[in-house]
Amino acid sequence: MTSSRMANELAAVLVPIGIVGAVLAGVCALVAAIAVVRGAGGLAGGAVGVWIPAAVLSLAASFANQWLPAILSGAALVGMLVVAAVVRLIVNAAAGAAPRRRPSAAASPATTPTTAVASASTARTAPGTSTGTVPALAS
Repeated sequence: MTSSRMANELAAVLVPIGIVGAVLAGVCALVAAIAVVRGAGGLAGGAVGVWIPAAVLSLAASFANQWLPAILSGAALVGMLVVAAVVRLIVNAAAGAAPRRRPSAAASPATTPTTAVASASTARTAPGTSTGTVPALAS
């Protein structure tokens, strides 16, 4: 086989792999954006952690000089994280401006007098007296 034929056959395989990687990276970017909006740092970190290999997989298309999947996977993450940060700022600003309702008397727990209970740590025992069920070894 000639090198150009081999390159064409490899490109026929690697370009679809790169496109699948870009799609997976886009899905991970969307999950990361939703996690940032909701404030779930662990989920956002996991989504970005899965985005990295998917973005590397999208680089397979660059073998055939198809850089669009790699560019789209990077732009998807950057775009989604920027949009998510703006939405989170808007939601937090709206939540801070909303008037807080005072709890009603029925919703608050009833106040009951507390009684003092002696704890086991304050009780004093005579020296040499065992209070446990296991006999002392050094007596």
